[in-house]
Amino acid sequence: MCNLVTLKASVAEVASAFGARRPLTNAQPGEVYPGGQGFVVRDDAGTRALQSMTWGFPVRLKHMKPTSKPKPVNNARDDKLMTFWRTWFTNPAQRCLIPITAFAEAEGEKGKMTRTWLSVTDQPLAACAGLWRPTDEWGDCYTMVMVDATEELFDIHDRMPVILQAADHDAWLQASAEEAMKLVTQYPASRLEVERTDVPWFSRKPQSADTPTLL
Repeated sequence: MCNLVTLKASVAEVASAFGARRPLTNAQPGEVYPGGQGFVVRDDAGTRALQSMTWGFPVRLKHMKPTSKPKPVNNARDDKLMTFWRTWFTNPAQRCLIPITAFAEAEGEKGKMTRTWLSVTDQPLAACAGLWRPTDEWGDCYTMVMVDATEELFDIHDRMPVILQAADHDAWLQASAEEAMKLVTQYPASRLEVERTDVPWFSRKPQSADTPTLL
């Protein structure tokens, strides 16, 4: 799972790097947690648009009360893209790019976990594969596609985001589901830089234990 990403670039730099129209928003790039505001690039009538959205599709669990707030599902399993996520994955207009400079995983003993950051050495400003949709609860929302981690990264986490090659951005946004599925692969561990830190994982208020982050 990926529950924390960062984007260390300005709105103008991100828009320029992805050839996208700048958004009309005061939101700024930075660290993003599930339920927070992050940036995505999507296709809008044949042109790319950079947009601020909520990270996580709102989902209500069966045991929740009707008045309870929905939980943000911020990660989409690759093996469920043609089942649970089919509506959005098979529609190119509902796929998006999620610009990042790094993503983080938690390492260490329970209660003492620290942040381990992974960045893409050959893409200082990379893009993860994502899906997005409008919602009544939080407006436009997005989720990040995940695959099994490479063997070299299993000691950090058993899942990793689908990091796209720059040459595949157009295909993710426009291709058929069959072609897009070919892009749902692991990124080589040799091209990921691991930075272990002493920063506590829960440096902010953690989410409820029953929060679904991966479907």
